[in-house]
Amino acid sequence: MNINRANEHPERQLGPLSTGRPANSDGDRLAALDEDEVAAEGGVGTRTPEVVQNEKEEEVTWRSLPHRKQLIILTLARLSEPLVQTSLQAYMFYQLKSFDETLPDSTVATQAGLLASSFTGAQFLTAMMWGRISDSDRGGRKLVLLIGLSGTAISCLGFGFSKTFYQAIFFRTLGGLSNGNIGVMRTMVSEIVQEKKYQSRAFLLFPMTFNIGVIIGPILGGLLANPAGTYPKAFGHMNFFIHYPYALPNIVSAFFLICSTLGVFFGLAETLGSIRHHEDLGMKCSRKIGELFRGRQSQEFSHAYTAVSGDEIATETDLEMAPATPTTPSRQKAIPRWRHKLPFRRIFTYNVICTLVAHTLMATHIGTFNSLWFVFLSTPVADPARPDPPDFHRRLPFIFTGGLGMPPRDVGFAMAILGIIGISMQLFIYPIINTKLGTVKSWRIFLYCFPIAYILVPYLSIVPSKSKPPAEKDGLFVWFCLCAVLFIQVTGRTFALPATTILVNNASPHPSVLGTMHGIGQSLSSAGRTFGPSVAGALYGVGLRKGIVGAVFWGLGAIAILNCIASNWVREGDGHEIVLEGDEEAEAEFQAAAARRGGVSR
Repeated sequence: MNINRANEHPERQLGPLSTGRPANSDGDRLAALDEDEVAAEGGVGTRTPEVVQNEKEEEVTWRSLPHRKQLIILTLARLSEPLVQTSLQAYMFYQLKSFDETLPDSTVATQAGLLASSFTGAQFLTAMMWGRISDSDRGGRKLVLLIGLSGTAISCLGFGFSKTFYQAIFFRTLGGLSNGNIGVMRTMVSEIVQEKKYQSRAFLLFPMTFNIGVIIGPILGGLLANPAGTYPKAFGHMNFFIHYPYALPNIVSAFFLICSTLGVFFGLAETLGSIRHHEDLGMKCSRKIGELFRGRQSQEFSHAYTAVSGDEIATETDLEMAPATPTTPSRQKAIPRWRHKLPFRRIFTYNVICTLVAHTLMATHIGTFNSLWFVFLSTPVADPARPDPPDFHRRLPFIFTGGLGMPPRDVGFAMAILGIIGISMQLFIYPIINTKLGTVKSWRIFLYCFPIAYILVPYLSIVPSKSKPPAEKDGLFVWFCLCAVLFIQVTGRTFALPATTILVNNASPHPSVLGTMHGIGQSLSSAGRTFGPSVAGALYGVGLRKGIVGAVFWGLGAIAILNCIASNWVREGDGHEIVLEGDEEAEAEFQAAAARRGGVSR
């Protein structure tokens, strides 16, 4: 599917499916809406070319995004996952330490890397499978999302009640095995929002959501972790919190995941073209409940949906569907737009390989940094009076050790700074610069922020502190330096993450394998986020023992430089590089159906 070049190749643009029977399902709702909304957005539909041209020139705002209710549900479902992950990171070091108080910090750091890798490693094994299932008529996008959210909720509860490192590993692995959501969610966004002028904002939703999770999650985890020790007067006498000190934040996280699961079940429409016309139990229940609350008699209306006109969309922005009377023209069963599916072996074109290599390198160093960052914040400050190792002597600029020694609450606030900086830039800066520079150019430029940030990060451990070692690093100067380094890293992430999502999406050689393409991308991303944190966690522990804590961060900088070099071979695809037999005929039939709808509308 072509997201970024839809207007350059209108003959390859994915549009609404032809219909002709009562639209009695959630998929038909999207199909019916597409007829008018795609036309209103400048795509193939019921408007004339002159109207399309005029509307393309209109300013794009967040309120002008199509299918906003569907995007809101997807965004909230996406929010629950980074919220859970970043909440866990705020106290993971201390939870691992609680399993065995005798373990040295270097061993705990290695365990933290393995724990982070267990989730992503399991995702690597199953993400491609979930992508294939999401492209299958027997599965679909919605089913995969429901399995992923519910599985992550179960693993979250199990992790909170774990008493050993191996129990924690098991439940994190379980969560990764069941979760292929991010690739499927990206596919659904590209199927819901098809126009080039909306792509920079639509694909920005998930990185923005991640930053919101990075703000809320660490603060939530830091405040709720070990309540008996943090708030002894209120919880110190409760045996439950004494025996399970880290259960509370995981219970809260599981609650968010369950709410997201219910939201997807009752409110999200299936977007896979071949099954979007099927009756959906969740949406059917939602309609019935809505009728009960509105006091309507169900026999007065059919359960069909009529397309909302462009004028109605403009004036009533929250209205996405309306009950149809029995006189509504019937719609025929929706059929897949593309008659043939591209074989798996033909997916890996030259541009696909180059794009996936760059994508994997970026996922590796960003995922590794996210894993190391909270460990570095939690690592005790180096004490010159009690050097570790015993014969250690600091010799700048490379020989130094120690972390910032922050407790879970401060770790939470320090990690929240990542989100605050990121979401501010995404709201006010990213759309402007991306529009001026374009996706590929802005991506290549801002990739250079990462090696700079990684080189500077370890020097935070030697910034002068208000309190003397071994007390935690504090004081205005420490926080200023911390924010400055994070600003560089978040600047790169703000521009790189949405861009790489668009590039992977548009590198898909055929629209029939879009879900599979995102599944491959997530699988390789998970591989990088498995290998990186596990190896980096072990190297970080070695660095602490040898007195060179910065070595692992500088190695991360080298990977980031490779990523910058690899980006030069990536080009922006058009989403339909390979044309299969029957594609042109299918496109001609679609254009003819669109023209007929236009004639009826006028």
